[in-house]
Amino acid sequence: MAELSDFEEQRDRLWAVAYRITGSVADADDAVQETWLRWQALPDGEAADPRAYLTTVVSRICYDLLGSARVRREAYVGPWLPEPVVADGGPEDRVTLDESVGIALMTVLERLTPAERTAFILHDVFSVPFPEIAEVVGRSPESVRQLASRARRRVRAEAPRRSVDRAEHRRAVDAFLRAVMGGDLDGLLEILDPEVVWRSDGGGKVTAARLPVLGNEKVARFAHRLTRGFDPATMSVHRVDVNGAPGLVIVDAAHHRGAVFAFTVHLGRITEIDAVLNPDKLRHLELRNL
Repeated sequence: MAELSDFEEQRDRLWAVAYRITGSVADADDAVQETWLRWQALPDGEAADPRAYLTTVVSRICYDLLGSARVRREAYVGPWLPEPVVADGGPEDRVTLDESVGIALMTVLERLTPAERTAFILHDVFSVPFPEIAEVVGRSPESVRQLASRARRRVRAEAPRRSVDRAEHRRAVDAFLRAVMGGDLDGLLEILDPEVVWRSDGGGKVTAARLPVLGNEKVARFAHRLTRGFDPATMSVHRVDVNGAPGLVIVDAAHHRGAVFAFTVHLGRITEIDAVLNPDKLRHLELRNL
């Protein structure tokens, strides 16, 4: 049996790879578990390089999952957003945001083919060599190089401009929260970029905009009505990190409702707001404990 310690050393990295490829916390968990089962069944000494072997296995599992998920997502009600990863705010001296796991970038990755997405993430984010990626997607190394290059061009063209200054990002989110909670429509217009985009993922399970809302006036009015679906007496708002950047969580424990908000900030203004309201995508967060 392969060594448990070798697997545990790679567990966090394997989950990071799996989440970025699938955009799903549940699928990432399942992929890592399946990788562990395959590793456990491997004879001693079979994998000369555990890191490379395990990365290939988990990536192949996720690549297969992504193909079937793509079919389901084509029939999804409204915009599809990745399952959010929520954490308490990180160290105060952290000044850069992790772009590779940001909701906005992962939304762009949804527009790539499964092979392009896998090649881009493995090579550009995790520095996996092309020959190893070729084993995952069943292509030649040169074909994989072209996949990654094509994906890279599309990501550069479509990914939103964003601040890498954590303090700037936090100031914009705080200003948004003050304006929403205070019913300050002018304040919302001030902090929202004129071309801001609002995406809501309700998955047909809860009320949400089924098309992106465009422009600061429409988004401001939409955000102005944000808290109406929650009971003010039982609602709580939490400043948290959402996929590595300052964001917000609203919880109405009495009515078993919640929403997670991720923001993209550029030049001090909010350019994108991604709201995950689908309860199926929030189960892993244990919102009652926030």
